[in-house]
Amino acid sequence: MSSDPHSMPAEPATFSRRKLQLSAIVIALAAVGIAAFGIIARRSDAAMLDQRAQDMAVPTVSVIAPKPSSGATALELPGRIEAFARAPIYARVSGYLKSWKVDIGAPVKAGQLLAEIETPDLDQQLLQAQAELASAKANASQAATTAKRWQSLLGSDSVSRQEVEERTNDLTAKNAAVKASQANVDRIQSLKTYTRITAPFDGVVTTRNTDVGALINVGSGAPGTELFVVSDTRKLRVYVTVPQTYAAAIKTGGKARLSVPEQPGKSYAATVQTTSRAISAGSGGMLVQLAVDNSAGELLPGGSAQVSLDQPGLSGTLAIPPGALIFNKAGLSVATVGADSKVQLKPVTVARDLGSSIEVATGLAAGDKVIENPPDGVSSGDTVRVNAKGG
Repeated sequence: MSSDPHSMPAEPATFSRRKLQLSAIVIALAAVGIAAFGIIARRSDAAMLDQRAQDMAVPTVSVIAPKPSSGATALELPGRIEAFARAPIYARVSGYLKSWKVDIGAPVKAGQLLAEIETPDLDQQLLQAQAELASAKANASQAATTAKRWQSLLGSDSVSRQEVEERTNDLTAKNAAVKASQANVDRIQSLKTYTRITAPFDGVVTTRNTDVGALINVGSGAPGTELFVVSDTRKLRVYVTVPQTYAAAIKTGGKARLSVPEQPGKSYAATVQTTSRAISAGSGGMLVQLAVDNSAGELLPGGSAQVSLDQPGLSGTLAIPPGALIFNKAGLSVATVGADSKVQLKPVTVARDLGSSIEVATGLAAGDKVIENPPDGVSSGDTVRVNAKGG
């Protein structure tokens, strides 16, 4: 056996080499596993993101079922209160105000004296007319005597027939002058009666635009030139402009309630008296006149009021919230959802806008599923997801 000291055993070196190779293989497998896990994880995340994007592309909506109209409603509109009868009183003769008897707010009876006017010019005209009448009567009397005398002379052939006819015609003319003068006197005497200004009916004096000594001119009817205004406030008229949409529902005899700011917490019963039966081009509505009792004197003519008109329900209409309506170039429509989760736009016609709800006359069925707030740009054929709570 050799005893060379430089020789080494082969087994330990071979074992170390194999160990290194095995470690390298394990590391490589681990790296491959980590890489494969990362790739699989990324693919899973990408698939989840794609699924989430697809889910987000389908909008989630809430749907409602149209409900039959709830029946009678109240239409709230502003109104204007006017006296049942209002008479501006103008002067029919010129002169100076001698005196006035009543002031604003005073109740008056029909025929009661309100004021007196002094008319010196008219008095002189009356005196002149009476003098002209007396002269005309004297001329007519003389013409009658002359005509009678000439008529008696005709029998003795002392005068010609033509001369008699001339005297008779002169008498006729003189009698006509008497009638004209009498008519002039009567006219001036009639004007004299207008120096006493009286109330035309029972009511309240709501305006006085004159005072003692004021120059009075014949009234032209222009606002502000009236001497007095007498109003009958025991019963009042209320005027309301009803939009065209609701015009057909307003009937004579319909009931309403009104309130005024100066009487908070109170309401007053009113009745539809008549309508204009025409739509005003300026307001787009129909003028409605209501009557309200004011025997207590709590309502003031000329004021404003809030009028609540009773509206009967419209048969065959369905109610939906205002947000469900879609308005575009095609008109009004609503979006409904079918059993296949597809959207279908349905054109509709609106019967009445009640503020909190819309009454639809045509285009909807009671079983339709209407999208409560349709997303922007929704169109027929779009896929949607119905919210479980909303559906």
